[in-house]
Amino acid sequence: MSTLTLSLLLGLALIAALGLYALYLWRRVWAQQRAHKEAAQARQERLGGDLAILASSLLDEQLPLIEGAIRIKVLLDNYDSGLSNDPRCQVFHQLFEATADVPTHTAWKALDKGDKRRFEQRFSELEQQHKVPAHTAARWLLDEGLKRAPANV
Repeated sequence: MSTLTLSLLLGLALIAALGLYALYLWRRVWAQQRAHKEAAQARQERLGGDLAILASSLLDEQLPLIEGAIRIKVLLDNYDSGLSNDPRCQVFHQLFEATADVPTHTAWKALDKGDKRRFEQRFSELEQQHKVPAHTAARWLLDEGLKRAPANV
């Protein structure tokens, strides 16, 4: 066998080996893409289920209106920004913004009774003002909004 033939065979073997390695790498990329897509779909399904539970709890008054609206707004932002920005969901944004300055967790516990009462009075006023629109929005989410496919999957 001549050196030229041997060089060609080695070259072809090298090309075949590189091709097989490239195929191996592409299969890994495809598997990662598939796993990423499945994880994103599972996340969307989980968020959609959580939104349905929150909306139902809000309608059944098992969840305080302010807390429910805040939780729904945050989940909607993560679930589907288009749905979150739908005019029928704006009440959740309004309540979120109206309570953005309220201390939470440890800061709430550290407030004196007078400050807590002032915040609670504001909560009561917001609930009276936004109860019907929030219930209407929660009902729409359950009946129509959550049934469409999320835009940002």
